[in-house]
Amino acid sequence: MSAGSHEALLEELRPAAFAIAYRMLGSVAEAEDVVQEALLRLHAALERGERIESPRAYLATVATRLSIDVLRSARVRRETYVGEWLPEPLVTDPSEDPARQAEMSDSLSLAFLVLLESLSPEQRAAFLLHDVFGYGYGEVAEIVGKSEDNARQLAARARRHVDEGRPRFEASREQREELARRFFAAARDGEVDALGELLADDVVLHGDGGGKAPALARAVHGARNVARTFAAWARQAAHIPGLTVRMVDVNGQPGALSTDGDGNVINVMTLDIAEGRVQAIRSIVNPDKLSHLGPATNWAESRRQP
Repeated sequence: MSAGSHEALLEELRPAAFAIAYRMLGSVAEAEDVVQEALLRLHAALERGERIESPRAYLATVATRLSIDVLRSARVRRETYVGEWLPEPLVTDPSEDPARQAEMSDSLSLAFLVLLESLSPEQRAAFLLHDVFGYGYGEVAEIVGKSEDNARQLAARARRHVDEGRPRFEASREQREELARRFFAAARDGEVDALGELLADDVVLHGDGGGKAPALARAVHGARNVARTFAAWARQAAHIPGLTVRMVDVNGQPGALSTDGDGNVINVMTLDIAEGRVQAIRSIVNPDKLSHLGPATNWAESRRQP
């Protein structure tokens, strides 16, 4: 295989490796680092002329093992994280392939990724590789360095935990998008009553500022409290020059991306919608978690008039 063929193969395999690493880590930046290292190792092996029966399996193994190492060190950092930790969002245009969006929403929602955070790195790997990516238990065992029985046990424990807390989503994409449009229109205008009608009674609002931008000190519970919080945010947002709020898909769910007049990303928000109501809202304002989407800024800075 020529060097050019190697490069083409690596680019073909990159998305699959990123799919594993991002779900493992919940971080775009960390996942990209893992994928780059895994691709370099595969490239070096191919250049040495090593016989690799399945480059895809080789890459999945390296990416998973590197992700497990990163997760072990990340746990320490996340224990000292300021405020609530949420994954870095993946933002896509709602007009993209609906089938692909449906596939994304099953295992990429922020709610699902937060749920995975409570698993051990090995449980997370075994569950994702088997249940999400369809690897057999023998392959999973080889990748995570366990016996096949242990791999089954890891995945089973993870599956029980995930099934207990698995988020519910509206089945109809059209209904989700219509409710999201109504929600963001009411949120823009700060209409407490209109917001309250769209929220589940036990709705929860989560915020992630990471100590880098003003955010909720703790999650807000209940329709009335969440609606009032959004009304307060609307009053603050009115002071941001050139504020634009654009509906997008965030990890396969309805959401919005906010930018200031200079095009700096201020906020990404996503909605969990089920039974005709918004069940949960996640708002990310930590600029470190938004920089992969473009220049990002602390929203408090954007409020200041030039």
